[in-house]
Amino acid sequence: MARKMTCIALHAALTTILLVATCVISDTLIPADKSQVDAWFKNNVKPLTARQGSLDPALVKAEGAPRIISVSKSGGGNFKTVSDAVKSIPDGNTRRVIVHIGGGQYTEKITIPRSKPFITFYGSPGSLPTLTYSGNSAQYGTVDSASLIVLSDYFTAANIIIANSSPRPNPKQKGGQALAFRISGDMASFYNCKFKGFQDTVCDDRGNHFFKDCYVEGSVDFIFGSGKSLYLNTELRVLGDEGLMVIAAQARKSSSEDDGFSFVHCSVTGTGDSAFLGRAWMAYPSVVYAYTTMTSVVDPLGWSDNFHPERDSTVLFGEYKNSGPGSNLSRRAKFSKQLGDNEAKKFLSLAYIKGSSWLLPSPSM
Repeated sequence: MARKMTCIALHAALTTILLVATCVISDTLIPADKSQVDAWFKNNVKPLTARQGSLDPALVKAEGAPRIISVSKSGGGNFKTVSDAVKSIPDGNTRRVIVHIGGGQYTEKITIPRSKPFITFYGSPGSLPTLTYSGNSAQYGTVDSASLIVLSDYFTAANIIIANSSPRPNPKQKGGQALAFRISGDMASFYNCKFKGFQDTVCDDRGNHFFKDCYVEGSVDFIFGSGKSLYLNTELRVLGDEGLMVIAAQARKSSSEDDGFSFVHCSVTGTGDSAFLGRAWMAYPSVVYAYTTMTSVVDPLGWSDNFHPERDSTVLFGEYKNSGPGSNLSRRAKFSKQLGDNEAKKFLSLAYIKGSSWLLPSPSM
């Protein structure tokens, strides 16, 4: 009898293990064929109901009974401003709150404090709302100039435009940097969002982040910071002009830091012909482009050591199976690297951002 009970218990345990294993995000690599990416994502990022055993328990609890509040400029919603909607969410929030934002432009400077996790900003796919403000570094300091600042964990945004309406910075004047967005929380995801600005558009500050089907435009360092982020099928648009043009200024400061940017199946577009894919703003930046289409907006050198030749041996500036005229490697900077198949793998998986415990599909309403 004891042996029979042991067998039953063992069978139950194995069943549980198998169920959990099938719910974990697979580490299968992002396919080389772009037409297969959406199917791959659907197969690898299952909804909550299929993955409760593998997700962070706090996230499972938060998603169990989401609360929806609405914002409408014209009335008819719970609030007329996004800021008021955020203020209504209690500190220490443990429940997913979906802020449904109606179409139109909301001119506000919005901050989500660290004490308010599990917030989603959701806009209608057919009428993306715009969150914008005109604030620059001279007024607020660089990282605090953003129109939207998210300090909390588990933030999600879908179908939102986030912009900074400050004018293009004059290189001869200090303080013109103007962020559209700063993400300083961990485990954040963005679907079909647009980020608009010039210098320092997106401060990808810290934490693990995922961007899919997004658009980021800017001039200098328009994606910068110490985040660990995967950008998938995202357009990176250079607003070219005379002077320095840089897409990524990743801020890894030592070899022991676990952060970096991976751009996979993205497109580099825009105007001009001298944009750098990245520069060595700090000593150990980690930036990789894979399966990405690059127009002639990219400078043939591809990368800049930011006039710090001592950083040539510490940067990780990698490229893997890119295409388009801007991907030509014949004149690439010597400190950049063409990655081999094995070297590229770590940048082509959701494991890069530890997605198995937190990443969920795009919200829908």
